[in-house]
This record gives sequence, C-alpha cells and structure tokens, in this order.
Amino acid sequence: MTGASGLPKPDAAQALPHLARRGFLLGGAALLGAGGLGVARWFNVLADPDAADALSAPEAHAQALSGAITLVDIRRPDEWARTGVPEGGLPLDMRRADFTEVLLAEVGATGAPIALICARGVRSRGLSARLREAGFSRIIDVPEGMLGSGAGPGWLARGLPVIQVSDQ
Repeated sequence: MTGASGLPKPDAAQALPHLARRGFLLGGAALLGAGGLGVARWFNVLADPDAADALSAPEAHAQALSGAITLVDIRRPDEWARTGVPEGGLPLDMRRADFTEVLLAEVGATGAPIALICARGVRSRGLSARLREAGFSRIIDVPEGMLGSGAGPGWLARGLPVIQVSDQ
C-alpha cells in the first residue's frame, strides 16, 4: 500500500509500538521533571537564607532566648513528639482553626516580631505570606527548618537544643 507521496505507507501495526514507546519516554521524562520539581519544593532547595525576612536556625535560637522574637514551631504534634520543639520556641500547630487568634494572644500585637519554623521551611514560607495578608507585619522565616533544606542543615543537624514534648 502506498501513500500520496508514492512511498510505501507503514502499516498501523508497525507504527503503534513506535508511537507508544515515544509517548512512554516523553511521559516518563515529564514525570521525572515534575517529580524533580516536587522534590525541590519538598526539600526547599531554592530557599534564600540571606533574604531580609529570614533567620538561620542559630540566629533564631539566640533571638528567641533573648526575647527579641517569638519563635513558633508550626509543625504537627506528632512531629514535635518525634524531634522535640526548638528551645525557646512555642509549639502551635498551623492547622488549628484558631491559629491566628492564638498566635495574636501569645505575641500581643500584629507588629510583634514572629519567626516561623517547620520541618524544611516550606510550610513556614507559605504561612508567612498568609499571616502578612492577615495583618501581621514582622513575620520572619527560618527556611532551613528543623530537618534542613537548601537554606542550611537545620536545627537538629546543627545540634541546637530541643525540648521534648509528648504527642498532643
């Protein structure tokens, strides 16, 4: 069988496996690319530790102990139970419906300096933006988090002290 060009037309049975392989390879490449982006977000590899609204874990620890900031550990209670809460930190689960109200009661004013820490800086970055929208004006991120990220090794790897808490 020939096509309009006069050249033999491949039969459909020969063309389909080739197209299927190409689709599989393109789909696999897209999946790997998307997975890579997901991993990059999960580990916060693009975090900027030098941002004006960021503190390293040691800086956050020192400022929390001196009273210059309120350090808030926004992770879940099961995470606090596994690793402890940063010394000088306030454990406050960001999933609480009354999170903003409890935070405001703890710090006293929307202009108080508040540093947020989570596992790897992803949740703290997102919550920082939401708190600014809610009127808090001095939100600081600890982008390396407790477990480390692109911003640094993390609270635990740096050997900073933690307070053990039970799963609440």
